[in-house]
Amino acid sequence: MQQSIEQWDVFEISLEGTKEGNPFLEVEVKARFTKEDQSIEVLGFYDGNGTYRIRFMPRSVGSWKYETSSNCEMLHGITGSFECVKAKGKNHGPVRVKDTYHFEYEDGTPHYSFGTTCYAWTHQGDALEEKTLDTLRSAPFNKIRMCVFPKHYIFNENEPIYYPFEGTKEEGWDFTRFQPEFFQHFEKRVGQLRELGIEADIILFHPYDEGHWGFDQMEMEVNLRYLKYLVARLSAYRNVWWSMANEYDLMKKLSMEDWNTLIESVANEDPYGHLISIHNCSTLFDHTHPLISHASIQRQEIKFVTEWRKQFKKPIVIDECCYEGDIPYIWGELTEQEMTNRFWEGTLRGGYVGHGETYLDSNDILWWSKGGTLHGRSPERIAFLRRIIESIPKDCHEPVIYQPAWENTACIGKEGEYYLAYFGIYRPGKKLLELPKGHQYHIDLIDAWEMTI
Repeated sequence: MQQSIEQWDVFEISLEGTKEGNPFLEVEVKARFTKEDQSIEVLGFYDGNGTYRIRFMPRSVGSWKYETSSNCEMLHGITGSFECVKAKGKNHGPVRVKDTYHFEYEDGTPHYSFGTTCYAWTHQGDALEEKTLDTLRSAPFNKIRMCVFPKHYIFNENEPIYYPFEGTKEEGWDFTRFQPEFFQHFEKRVGQLRELGIEADIILFHPYDEGHWGFDQMEMEVNLRYLKYLVARLSAYRNVWWSMANEYDLMKKLSMEDWNTLIESVANEDPYGHLISIHNCSTLFDHTHPLISHASIQRQEIKFVTEWRKQFKKPIVIDECCYEGDIPYIWGELTEQEMTNRFWEGTLRGGYVGHGETYLDSNDILWWSKGGTLHGRSPERIAFLRRIIESIPKDCHEPVIYQPAWENTACIGKEGEYYLAYFGIYRPGKKLLELPKGHQYHIDLIDAWEMTI
């Protein structure tokens, strides 16, 4: 019986081949998938114990055929077929850029990004990781930022369960041999997020190693091999976004030329064109880069969304606007009211804003790094905002100036038809509404904190 899978799901070919030598370096396997006039070549990977896998995400329904090619005779010339059926439920396909500044799923459903950050949640062991997933089931977030490599940083100094390479921290790593268990575990979590309808914003590099493991100091040859392997494993997951780095400008070993090379590598290796971004500390990346799909920005000043839209002409995502919490660092002690305020202002300036939470915990389980349970009061307010944003007409998400006196007010809508304005700390009840004569109007007064209309 011919296998069938949904459009935008993962079709996997599993093959048995050689274990001799170093298959990570010496064996290459790929497959060409064809349907009518469509033809896509996909790179496979070695998954340990003599097993090789090739993963494919079909983007159209119908009968697909494939044939493998390899420098290993056991893996060469294998053919087969499967049927791709229409997607259903939460499966809307991968997210794409829409109308310059926004996002939508491949089936045309709008994607309004309401993200959160849990950098190292996949490195905490099953009990805590399952608790994080339980929290996400009822949280308002449809995107989560997460690191591939483990993190060694304040409030996160535990060793991970798995490591990406063979070897040990004490005796050194064999950067020519990946540890399949590490990647199997990571992709399992990406798959679970997919089932929840959550985009996995995967951070490929980060500087929070501090000489502990050395994964931030690898040579370019290793970096490129790692990217090729990871993209082969994960690109068939529809909910993947690629974030080249978190705070790329703190990784002093890598030059701008290096970053360009790494970006090109991901774009060239990914046959599906997933979104690609790069996140800054103090120096904004030039997001006009042709392979960067959207601007991923760290800044407290939400008002600059307006300026960045004009500058980059791409979707603006302030993935880090500081975190709600009470740790003794300025970036992690926002009040819950201010986190809510930044979401409203950024969204109504035509951008997207990311959440994070850093409340002190006796076991150092802070959501921003390890996941677990949310403690703050902003998420339910973010959920309220998300319901409003998802309920307004599709063509009312662009910034507009309601009237000249409100020039600096965050407002989206459609001239003469609909306005959603955010007054922040000001009192809209005292505003003079100068409305054209000859029309009827309906006005809703929204309390962003009390969640009333």
